[in-house]
Amino acid sequence: MTYTLLRGNFVIRYPDLPRQGPEPDGDTIKFLPDTPALIEALPRPSGTSPDLNRRGISVRLEAVDALETHFEETHQRLDWARAARDRLLALLGFTGVEFFDDLPNKVRRADQDTTRGYVLSNGVDANGRLIAFVYGGTTETPDGAPVFLTPALADESANRVLLAEGLAYPAYYATLPAELRDHLAGVSRAARPDAGLWPVADGHPGRPATVTADSLDETVIWPKLFRRLVPYFAAGFPDFGQFDTWLRADPVHRDDAIWLIGRQERGNLHDVVRASGDQIELTVWPEDFVIAPDPATGPTIPPPAATGDVVIVAALPNPAGADAGAEKVTLLNVTPGAIELDGWHLRDTSGNRTALSGPVEAGTVKVVTVSWLDNAGDSIMLVGPDDVVIDTVTYKKEQVRTGRTIAFGR
Repeated sequence: MTYTLLRGNFVIRYPDLPRQGPEPDGDTIKFLPDTPALIEALPRPSGTSPDLNRRGISVRLEAVDALETHFEETHQRLDWARAARDRLLALLGFTGVEFFDDLPNKVRRADQDTTRGYVLSNGVDANGRLIAFVYGGTTETPDGAPVFLTPALADESANRVLLAEGLAYPAYYATLPAELRDHLAGVSRAARPDAGLWPVADGHPGRPATVTADSLDETVIWPKLFRRLVPYFAAGFPDFGQFDTWLRADPVHRDDAIWLIGRQERGNLHDVVRASGDQIELTVWPEDFVIAPDPATGPTIPPPAATGDVVIVAALPNPAGADAGAEKVTLLNVTPGAIELDGWHLRDTSGNRTALSGPVEAGTVKVVTVSWLDNAGDSIMLVGPDDVVIDTVTYKKEQVRTGRTIAFGR
């Protein structure tokens, strides 16, 4: 599956408002994208708009679920919850991180309030967060570029490290491609039973957890199940006698729809949970079922211009003779209908731009004259209305030859 690469800064502290800053944990981190408009073009499986503001957007790490450091005024076992958080921050380049004594989830000081990095995302979740694989450091891949995410590339992510070191549980949603799901399931299985939190984990097949309202905050169980137990006990239930009935009463927010991989059948969360008295367990390992996203209540993809509808197929950066007014960029409409380019533009990484207008017919090309292509290499972005990036290409200095058009092999 193709993911969108977004460059930006990971953020753990607001210098002007440190006590109101982000609350990073083992699977969620604040991210300030270089090009916020790129996020508007991402799919929205649950129909929720991205919760994006001038300080950024929260990123929920794809495929991992770390113990909760804070959830509805409670938490899971803090030594392992914080171990995942601290490892994630270290993987993203943060050092010297200290938290407030009276606000233990907010950063009091750190050697870096932000670090450079990038994410590979294929959508926005029901809470308005980016779902993504996250990476510290820089990349030569252009901002907004489509990237086919292979298992090898996933292995370079912080997500994979957390699973491999046993610091997070797997949690696979239907938006995760099967190839990546199967690969990461192998990573999770390899971490058991000795890595990280696994020696002290309970509530999985063959090892039921003994849980009461008083002991819940010391449990090491699958975090999604923990997030169901918190409101259950808060409702006053003394044991698990009513848990199955309580789950089934809300098939959207409690009894998640799932796909049981081994059985090749649909089910719900209650189908993989066994609970009675004060004991509860999953009857299937978390990597052996897929969770459906919350159902959509609105349009799932922004309508006007979709990434990939028009692609950049060629460029002539160094025409014979004078470059000014003779450089060319060639666009191809890959859709079955005409697309109006009014309000669209081409631009490069230096901010140079050329406005576009008029139609490009189905299956045909449009050649655009520009005056800013760099003979030393450049990135070209095709941008639709509302600053939605439709396509991006990059060429290098060694590809530039006088009078020769560069074909991008789309």
